[in-house]
Amino acid sequence: MAGLLAFTVAGTASAQVPLASLERACKNIGQRLASVDTEYCINAGLKLGDGASHRGMPFLYRDYLPGSSRRTPYRVMLIGGIHGDELSSVSIVFQWMQKLEKERLQPFHWRVVPASNPDGLLSRPSSRTNARGVDLNRNFPTPDWKNTAQKYWIEKTRRDPRRNPGPGPMSEPESRWLTQQIAEFRPDAIVSVHAPFGILDFDGPLHPPQRFGYLRLQPLGVYPGSLGNYSGVNKGLPTITLELPHAGIMPTFDQSQRVWADMLTWLEKHLPNADAPLFQRLDATPWTLGDAINPMTDHLIQARN
Repeated sequence: MAGLLAFTVAGTASAQVPLASLERACKNIGQRLASVDTEYCINAGLKLGDGASHRGMPFLYRDYLPGSSRRTPYRVMLIGGIHGDELSSVSIVFQWMQKLEKERLQPFHWRVVPASNPDGLLSRPSSRTNARGVDLNRNFPTPDWKNTAQKYWIEKTRRDPRRNPGPGPMSEPESRWLTQQIAEFRPDAIVSVHAPFGILDFDGPLHPPQRFGYLRLQPLGVYPGSLGNYSGVNKGLPTITLELPHAGIMPTFDQSQRVWADMLTWLEKHLPNADAPLFQRLDATPWTLGDAINPMTDHLIQARN
């Protein structure tokens, strides 16, 4: 087994080194999803994040910068495939990546994670859970996790294996990595794509959107360890959940484009119409915690925490 990376997240175990290259990961995704071209995936500018899944698959992501520099851009994180058997949630994110490459005037800085549960996606058959049988959407570190997650799973779901929250919050490499991405990227909004309920869900402080294209608002509630609970309720980040109607069938091109257009319109209208914090405006380079931190501005960064 390869060595371990040095970083840790909130006291959890060190991250695993990827055992597959970008090319191998894209080949596997392309073989699983007819709508994702392997060559496009390889050449799409995706990067390998720190760490890997339980089976050594890399976490792939890409940043897309805004086409307009009229003001410091707001940041949006787009996540697909938290549940590995929701194939359409991965395919549509790859489709929207192509739009982001072409839409030169879109105003946001995006961080896109097209397949956040690679082991579940690539299992035969694909599985909702990761390789350790944990539902990643019940494994995020919500404040009430230790008191409620296992209890809810046992009493409400009767130990449904598809909804196993795991032995502890962030026990899984995938949820640890996504939590790290949220901490580093500091998004102003999160969009997570799921299937197959065919509705729009929302958690967070803003007035929710009523519809994106053919997806209408129908709140699903919050659950211990869910991303909506963690980022929307706990962290106060507007968290949009798009539930596509079919896990194995893509929306039509027109349906997909309308959802995307309505989502951009809502984000432009409802994210705060003000300058970003000062530390994001100190130079023209998009700022992330992954960049080198200027000691003269470190106190400003700490003030936001």
